[in-house]
Amino acid sequence: MSDTRRRVKVYTLNEDRQWDDRGTGHVSSTFVERLKGISLLVRAESDGSLLLESKISPNTAYQKQQDTLIVWSEAENYDLALSFQEKAGCDEIWEKICQVQGKDPALEITQDPIDESEEERFEEMPETSHLVELPPCELARLEEIADLVTSVLSSPIRREKLALALMSEGYMKKLLQLFQVCEDLDNREGLHHLYEIVRGVLFLNKAALFEVMFSDDCIMDVVGCLEYDPALVQPKRHREFLTKTAKFKEVIPITDSELRQKIHQTYRVQYIQDIILPTPSVFEENFLSTLTSFIFFNKVEIVSMLQEDEKFLTEVFAQLTDEATEDSKRRELVNFFKEFCAFSQTLQPQNRDAFFKTLANLGILPALEIVMGMDDLQVRAAATDIFSYLVEFSPSMVREFVMQEPQQTDDDVLLINVVIKQMICDSDPELGGAVQLMGLLRTLIDPENMLTPTNKTEKTEFLSFFYKYCMQVLTAPLLANTVDEKKSKALQEGSTKINPVCPDNFQTAQLLALILELLTFCVEHHTYHIKTYIMNKDLLRRILVLMNSKHTFLALCALRFMRRIIGQKDEYYNRYIIKGNLFEPVINTLLDNGTRYNLLNSAIIELFEFIKVEDVKSLIAHIIDNYYKALESIEYVQTFKGLKGRYEQEKDRQTLRLNRYRRDARTLDEDEEMWFHEDEDDDEGEAVEKSRPEEEFPESYGKYMEAKKGKCRHSAQCVQTHNLWNGMFTMYFRLFTVKESDDKENFPTQTPTGSFKFTFSHSAGAANGANGKPAASHAASASPNGSPAKSDATPGTLVVKTAMVGLVDYPDDEDEEEEDEEQSPRKRPRLGS
Repeated sequence: MSDTRRRVKVYTLNEDRQWDDRGTGHVSSTFVERLKGISLLVRAESDGSLLLESKISPNTAYQKQQDTLIVWSEAENYDLALSFQEKAGCDEIWEKICQVQGKDPALEITQDPIDESEEERFEEMPETSHLVELPPCELARLEEIADLVTSVLSSPIRREKLALALMSEGYMKKLLQLFQVCEDLDNREGLHHLYEIVRGVLFLNKAALFEVMFSDDCIMDVVGCLEYDPALVQPKRHREFLTKTAKFKEVIPITDSELRQKIHQTYRVQYIQDIILPTPSVFEENFLSTLTSFIFFNKVEIVSMLQEDEKFLTEVFAQLTDEATEDSKRRELVNFFKEFCAFSQTLQPQNRDAFFKTLANLGILPALEIVMGMDDLQVRAAATDIFSYLVEFSPSMVREFVMQEPQQTDDDVLLINVVIKQMICDSDPELGGAVQLMGLLRTLIDPENMLTPTNKTEKTEFLSFFYKYCMQVLTAPLLANTVDEKKSKALQEGSTKINPVCPDNFQTAQLLALILELLTFCVEHHTYHIKTYIMNKDLLRRILVLMNSKHTFLALCALRFMRRIIGQKDEYYNRYIIKGNLFEPVINTLLDNGTRYNLLNSAIIELFEFIKVEDVKSLIAHIIDNYYKALESIEYVQTFKGLKGRYEQEKDRQTLRLNRYRRDARTLDEDEEMWFHEDEDDDEGEAVEKSRPEEEFPESYGKYMEAKKGKCRHSAQCVQTHNLWNGMFTMYFRLFTVKESDDKENFPTQTPTGSFKFTFSHSAGAANGANGKPAASHAASASPNGSPAKSDATPGTLVVKTAMVGLVDYPDDEDEEEEDEEQSPRKRPRLGS
């Protein structure tokens, strides 16, 4: 079976109360003749063997956990669990279990656990006692009814039987009619008994009873009964609040009577749960789970009915965006949408997706753009909540909308810029709204949620848009509250303050801290775009002005920003810091902090410790060269001595590297002269050997070097001679190498006279010299005495006698080697790499 929905793991609970894995297989529910009932079967996916065969017992308590687990007990100390691969498979089997037991699938447990003694006691009862016998529904019997309801709450089986009895013959409606009689007679004792009865019936946790109690005819009587708590001297006035104080506002008239009734019912039941009844923590777990489920399914139904009414939603959007709409009306419309979106959180994922797509198609984002820019604080707050629902649902949908805006509107009214401005202008002293909006902005610019398979370029396109149209709006308060170095020095003249423009206002400092937190996030996640912005705006210098703030949290935010930059270990950042001497404000802050051991001191020390541990050579050299005299007195940590040690080690390493490859010009000339004379001696004792094709060069070179090593084994200059020959051989070899992409070349062929013939097939540009003439338009050859010789070469070929080929231009060789030393990466001392 390949259906992954039914793929499960089977677990059993061992004696140590640990779950043991019994295997993986596929579960099914089917009738088993031997067990006389519907059973759960799990067959192993490896060999099809039976891992589990369990009859679904009507009295077994099955529990659903975490959407993919079903747990139950079959015997004493024998617990079982099925862990599903997919939620859909778990829901399917759970519905089957609930169907067999006659339970609501919305519940998470089908039976309440009971004591074994109680279970045995009720098993001994005759089958005719399946219902609890209720007293007649009379005023005189109210106390007896209340005692009965209260007594059964501790027994799951008796609660079940009482619920069945109450649902028969309209008993609940008769009880509620007695409430009206007691209230007319002002019978406080009877009203107190009715309070106990109604509260106990709610705790029976039965959906069928709720349908009766929460109907239009009965719900206000239920609320009335719950007003007369015996513990209170005077009854509460819940009905007065629900009928007079709480007003039902229709922003657009609702013509569907069923939808209207469902909205009223849901509000009142929610009021009973949240206001009238005690907090659930006082009672057993899931004691009112069915009441919660009742409210949940009502909300789902309301959202579905509103969503299907396109005429209603279209009218709401039209009035929301109409400039002629009064502010009070617009406020009600926005609050309606806020509650509408809150209700949508109860929907299943697929239904919630359809809901938000419907809102997007109707124009929710353009409408938010309008209302978020209004002056009404309540409207802006509600619009922010709606925007948060949309961002949480689909950041990509919001990004797609805002990227289309520059084609239709000005930069100032872009949705993201409206959000940023609302964050900046938050009037709350604690900046509660600004914190919420900053979180939404971070979600929108987070590359982690831009990896959608439908749009591969979303990350690049959106970040380019954000840095082009929005970043200057975000950093405007930061730049406005800091000045560049020249202006800062001008303002410092005649003042004892280090930086008089640093913000002292607490709310402004909080805002700048939020902006810095967002920029620090950008440094970590937007490598290219934020780097370019920092360099172009000299942003780090401006931010480090805040190191002088009297608000330590703001100075720490500025330091954290620099620390995150250095943590990237990017040499572009390092060179930018070095060029601007941007360690100076940090070191000044450290020195001004003195010997105080606080968070600021520790954070600065950690910054330098990171540079030391990571051995960032360029920064270490800059710090030691420019600031060590100021830092060497700090001895309570070894950080700065460690930096000095790193610096000295690198300096020694560079000195050794330079000494190793530096050569004296005179020694080099002697080496060349010695090699040249040795080569002439070898040539005098041998006939001139014919040159060989290029394929034989490596072999000839190897044999030659073996012979040279044999001759020069006693010489201390052998290695230098070997290196010299190796360099010239490489130069000679390059004479015959041309890249295929530039020119096409044939290897040299040997002529009968001992010369090599080269045939070049150059492109037009490559074949011509600087003056435009062909560089090899004739054949040339040389005789041993230097006189011209005849040539059979055709135009386009070059014939060269091997005995007279010049390999090296000796007079200029010294200069060439010095250039090689300067250009060679191995020999060039660099601190910045």
